[in-house]
Amino acid sequence: MSGKVLIVEDQFIEANHIQMVLEKAGYTVIAIAHDVRSALEIVDKQLPDLVLLDIYLKGNLTGIDLARVLRKRNIAFVYLSANSSREILDAAKSTQPYGFLVKPFREKDILVTLDIAHYLHQQKAELSKPQPPLKIPAHSELPAIVGNSPGLMEVMEKVRIAAPSDVSVLILGESGTGKEKIAESIHNLSERRRQPFVRVNCAALPAALIESELFGHEKGAFTGASERRAGKFELAQKGTIFLDEIGELSLSMQVKFLHVLQEKQIDRIGGKSPIGLDIRIIAATNRNLEKEVAEGRFRLDLYYRLNVFPIMLPPLRERKDDIMPLAVHFVQQFAAQFGKTVSGFSPSVSRELMGYHWPGNIRELQHLVERSVLMSSGDTITNVDLLNDHKREAPAGEAGSKVKSMEEMERDYIIQILQQCNGRISGAGGAAELLGLNVSTLNSRMKKLGIVKGPRFFA
Repeated sequence: MSGKVLIVEDQFIEANHIQMVLEKAGYTVIAIAHDVRSALEIVDKQLPDLVLLDIYLKGNLTGIDLARVLRKRNIAFVYLSANSSREILDAAKSTQPYGFLVKPFREKDILVTLDIAHYLHQQKAELSKPQPPLKIPAHSELPAIVGNSPGLMEVMEKVRIAAPSDVSVLILGESGTGKEKIAESIHNLSERRRQPFVRVNCAALPAALIESELFGHEKGAFTGASERRAGKFELAQKGTIFLDEIGELSLSMQVKFLHVLQEKQIDRIGGKSPIGLDIRIIAATNRNLEKEVAEGRFRLDLYYRLNVFPIMLPPLRERKDDIMPLAVHFVQQFAAQFGKTVSGFSPSVSRELMGYHWPGNIRELQHLVERSVLMSSGDTITNVDLLNDHKREAPAGEAGSKVKSMEEMERDYIIQILQQCNGRISGAGGAAELLGLNVSTLNSRMKKLGIVKGPRFFA
């Protein structure tokens, strides 16, 4: 790695240490500035590739002031920070840096952070290039994205921007919001749409065979390896790999994923040479990865590698305009599947659906409509079985109303499904199947939410 770096740091010892680390690694340190004014003079004369800047500096201007200028000039920057207040860190984050180095930092921390910053800056430049006109494939090739709410339209605009390039995309949102559908849309609107779309459920990978599943193996590589097998990454060659539930990966597997993302190559188990990859990477999670990083459960370098182009999916309760179009879409789908004549909802049921909070999001709506269509005997659905605690959203300020947290609503919803399944988690008709989750993921969520199996599930 090489490039011109400007260090903006008013502590001589720290600045000197950083300079030695960078020069040893092959970087060119063009100068050390102690305040914003001198830093701007150097930027004007020498135009660095990247700036390392402290938040607190001598003089009236801070590193955040300098960062705003650097952002306008499209110069990459990374903050050097001691423990700052939440307000200061939020202000720094608003300038969209390529990373933070928290003092005191190790040599490895500096080099990894600069490597990531360089990668992110390259990806940003790729996105800013003029893209050829987007060729929209036939409607039948796109997954059904139903709705026209402002929140969904914002998501689809981001899909349109990201699709033509090969930047990594990180899809965020609660369970059941349709992250896989968005990943499929990105793939189907890209130049890779004629190539494979390979989904990997990171939570469902068997621990004993995880490397074989992902990277493949040669014949005889281990007991039971009776033939050569291509892994998920290799199967996605020339196409897109969708890493669903990326937040569930163990730290040891995160290291291996990071290596693949960095080197764009894999090694089969028992293989003699690496296999180069030409793939698009899309990841998704319902976890707050920044919180996971802060608590040591997710690697910062992997987070930055994935978080090049984030897309946040709004929950269904924030997409009120889409509830009925989605419900009607599912009615048509399941009526055709079950050979029913049902085509819509009674006015009272429509009001119930619009007033419900949907803790399980689109997946919950889909399952509800499926059950309702199956049980219907006429042309109209006149009754639906909604979770009692969420049948109506309490109006703001209503006396005695208590707004539940997202975790409380998720907990109630999972308990309701468990009761419906008589406590059964796995297998056909089990809670995991109804929730659209892997069994291990559901067990993990139950443990986190303090849900313990007991007699109440068999009421």
